[in-house]
Amino acid sequence: MRLKDLREDNDLKQSQIAQMLNIRQNTYSQYENQKRDIPLEALWKLADFYGTSIDYLVGRSDEK
Repeated sequence: MRLKDLREDNDLKQSQIAQMLNIRQNTYSQYENQKRDIPLEALWKLADFYGTSIDYLVGRSDEK
């Protein structure tokens, strides 16, 4: 997963991303730490937000 790297590269806090996804910060933290599966809808929003593909987000591709 590249969620943490992308978030930090954009100088964002977990709480900011959680707010965008309309979830709690600790839920988003669990996504970053791979303790909870990310719903597909959240992956779509994150991919759109970061301007990348879902495959890149989850590490299946090195091309953004």
